[in-house]
Amino acid sequence: MSSKINVLQVIPKLGYGGAETGCYDLAHYLSEKDCGSFIATSGGELLKFVKKNKVKVFRLPVHSKNPFIIICNTIVLTFLILIKKIKIVHARSRAPAWSCYFACLFTNTYFVTTFHGTYNFKNKFKKFYNSIMLRSSLTIAGSNFIFSHINENYSEYLSKKKKLRVIFRGINIDYFNQKNISILKQEKLKREWELEANKFTILMPGRLTSWKGQEKFIEALNILVEDYNVTNFQGILLGSDQGRKVYSKKLFSLIERYSLTKKVKFFSHCKEMPLAYSIADVVVSASIEPEAFGRVAVESQSMGKPIVASNIGGSKETILNKKSGFLYKHDDPRELAKNLNTVIQLSQEELKLMGNEGRKNVSKKFDVEVMCDSNLREYRKLLKN
Repeated sequence: MSSKINVLQVIPKLGYGGAETGCYDLAHYLSEKDCGSFIATSGGELLKFVKKNKVKVFRLPVHSKNPFIIICNTIVLTFLILIKKIKIVHARSRAPAWSCYFACLFTNTYFVTTFHGTYNFKNKFKKFYNSIMLRSSLTIAGSNFIFSHINENYSEYLSKKKKLRVIFRGINIDYFNQKNISILKQEKLKREWELEANKFTILMPGRLTSWKGQEKFIEALNILVEDYNVTNFQGILLGSDQGRKVYSKKLFSLIERYSLTKKVKFFSHCKEMPLAYSIADVVVSASIEPEAFGRVAVESQSMGKPIVASNIGGSKETILNKKSGFLYKHDDPRELAKNLNTVIQLSQEELKLMGNEGRKNVSKKFDVEVMCDSNLREYRKLLKN
C-alpha cells in the first residue's frame, strides 16, 4: 500500500478553541509526514495562519444545522472525496459529521470522528443527533473523562466493529513556553492593562458564560479579602461575552457588590495567550460543569504557572494535584479561596518549583506532537485493516 494518505478534516469554523487548534495542528503535521492534508470549514480566525502550500482549505457552510444545507454539503464532500482521492474523513463536530457520514457511505471511505464534549441530550431526538459521532469506524475521545461519558451514555451505539480510543489533546509546548516571552512585551501588556507591579496577579481565562464559573471566582476573591485578609492581589477575567450581555452585566454587578472594582479587570481577548499567561502568578479554571479536556489547565502548566482548577472533568487528568497545581470542589468558592490563599503564601522559589512540575507534566503527556502522531497511527491502522 502506498504510504500516501489523503486526510480531509471537517470542522464548522477554524477558530481558537481546542477542537479548532487540534485540527489546525494535525493538518500541518500530516503535511510534514507526506500525507495529503485537507480541511473543509466555513471560515474562522485561524484560516489566515494556514500554510496554503501544505494544507488545502475548502470553504463550505459545514457549520449549518439546516437539513437542506447538510444534504448539499454531503454532495460537495462526496465529489471532494472522489476528486482528491481522500482515504480518511475526520469530522470534529456533529452537524458536519452527518454530511461526512453519508459522503463516506457513498464513496466507501473511512469515517473518523473526535468526541470533543459531553453534548447535552434532553430528549431522544437530541441523543440520536449526537450519536453521529459514534457511527464512525473510529471515535476518538479527547480524555478518559469523555471516554467514560461515551460508555455510560451511548453504549447502545458502540460495537466491537467500531473503535473507541482515547487520544489526549495536545498543545504546542514551544509556543506555550515562558522562555519565548520577552520582558519588553510583558511590560507593554502590563501598561496596556494598567496592572500594578507589586501585586499578585490571578488570571482566569475563558469566555464569559455561566458554566465557566466566573461567579464562583468572584465570590472566592471576596472570601480571600473577607476571611483571609488578603488584599494585595489583582484579578483578571480574560474572555469575550460573545453577546451574553446579561451575564456580563451580572458579573459587573457582583464585583460592585463585593467592592472589588479596583481589584478585578475584564479584557475580552489577548492576541498572544502565552503572553497573558506569562504575566500571571497563578491561573484559575473555575468551571462548574466538566471540561472535556481543560485547555487552560494544560496551557498554564506548559507556561510554568501554578493552576487552581475545579475537580471535575478533564482537569483531574491533566493536573498533578499539589504538585503542578491544586484541585478544589467545583461548586465551593470557599475552597477555591483557600487554595488561592495557599498559592499566594508560597515563596517565589516554591512557585517556580510548582511551575517546573507543570511544564514537565505537559511535555511528557500533552505535547501536540504526541497527539498528532497518535492520530496518524490510528489512521494507518484503519487503512491496514
